Amino acid sequence: MSTLLLWCIARTLAPTRASGTCIAAACHSSENKHPQGATQPLRSARMRSSEAVARSDSALNVLGEQLELCCSSPRTGYFRDGFCHTGAQDVGVHTVCAVVTDAFLRYSREQGNDLMSAAAQFGFPGLRDGDRWCLCVSRWKEALDAGVAPPVVLAATHERALSVVTLEQLRAHAVDA
Repeated sequence: MSTLLLWCIARTLAPTRASGTCIAAACHSSENKHPQGATQPLRSARMRSSEAVARSDSALNVLGEQLELCCSSPRTGYFRDGFCHTGAQDVGVHTVCAVVTDAFLRYSREQGNDLMSAAAQFGFPGLRDGDRWCLCVSRWKEALDAGVAPPVVLAATHERALSVVTLEQLRAHAVDA
């Protein structure tokens, strides 16, 4: 596992327990859950519940509407609130709500960011095809350029993603277009 991934996981996770993972997070359909006993990740202490509610009420998605939840089980997002929120401390800009694919996960691993492997010490269960995850917009753009961009959920993708990619690029990969 890359040093950068481990740094990101350690930086994102903090001492309070909850369900969520780092670099953003994966939603699993009922038939696509992580196995029983998988270590649950830690919740970031950077944001209290009331702050998360306020942030979600004011944040907009790429369609100019209120930002919708990307995933709550496990919790995704830089702030571990289930949303692809961002802020000054989110240097990775985790704003794209994606439905990860095997092709994207392999590509990301080849780039030095192994999202498939669990990192139990950080409570990161690893991702697999079909999981929802708040991706760094720059990684999504790199994957787009490489022809392996995963589908996105426009309603849950933060408007700040538009500083790196166009709405047309996102729409071309949208599951909710």
